[in-house]
Amino acid sequence: MSNESMSNKSISHKTMNSKARMQGEHAAAIAELGWFGAHKYLLLRRAVQFGLLGLFALGPLLGIWLFKGNLSASLLLDIIPFADPLVSLQMLISGHIPELSLLIGAALVILFYALAGGRVFCSWVCPVNLVTDSASWLRRKLKLPRTSELPRNLRYYLLALVLLLPLLTGSLIWEWINPVPLVYRAVLFGSLSGLWILAAIFLLDLFIAERAWCGHLCPTGALFGLVGKWSPIKIVASKASACDNCMDCFAVCPERQVLKPALKGQNPVITSPDCTQCGRCIDVCAQRVFRYQTRFTATQAQLSTGDSTDCQSPLTTSPIRQHIAPKAENDQ
Repeated sequence: MSNESMSNKSISHKTMNSKARMQGEHAAAIAELGWFGAHKYLLLRRAVQFGLLGLFALGPLLGIWLFKGNLSASLLLDIIPFADPLVSLQMLISGHIPELSLLIGAALVILFYALAGGRVFCSWVCPVNLVTDSASWLRRKLKLPRTSELPRNLRYYLLALVLLLPLLTGSLIWEWINPVPLVYRAVLFGSLSGLWILAAIFLLDLFIAERAWCGHLCPTGALFGLVGKWSPIKIVASKASACDNCMDCFAVCPERQVLKPALKGQNPVITSPDCTQCGRCIDVCAQRVFRYQTRFTATQAQLSTGDSTDCQSPLTTSPIRQHIAPKAENDQ
């Protein structure tokens, strides 16, 4: 194929994508990948979230006890324990020694998220994600202006406070208002007394600060971010040179500041513990820039191929990346 024909094909492809983007949200990805292709990981996440909730609901509703309990502490088939590490930490700090099954359950959960990526919990398991994603979607539909963001390290201060309160009071204060078990209690046992907290989170994310709860405040997310900091499974901008600067990934990413280093830096691996690995950047990218990969295979592939788009010096940075830098600077 001649250079001229390749250039014409590239121009035609970019023109098609530009027209598609004018037709609606992520229309370019839908035109390129199809509707299901452009929502694949979103649908998978919803299936996991509702499926897990359904497994817990089988007991109270149908008497089929595959899971007993909730996300704070549960038993699988009356044998395998699982427990929220934050609950176990609070109990230990308060001076109460948890049962052995609770400690084993917390260790199993920590091991899983240390391998899978800690904040996978936030996007694939946590039921509050449904609330915050809904607020984000409505914010985009209403075209509300970008609001100033809260400090991202604020959630770590709140995590420290959550762990300090049991030491001072001897009680698990945070669990009284923790929105995660509130959703399960509402669905499984009809307890609606705490739903005002979920409504407050929705309104906070919609009108006060974008992605305020999950991105800036949630102490549970802060802990899981620390747990999965060195996880081998990552999202990788394996085709960063194909990026056409459409900014669709920035529009949907709950932690958009993690994208810029992978797109314009020397390392295509999103290594930040803030990344929830939700896969939406993969979904909405018509150019198929992103993919799930391990940090080790990504690094080895980069070294073995000598990919100039990922290892170039500042003097040879592509025009695409030079254009991304100022556009995304405010998202850092």
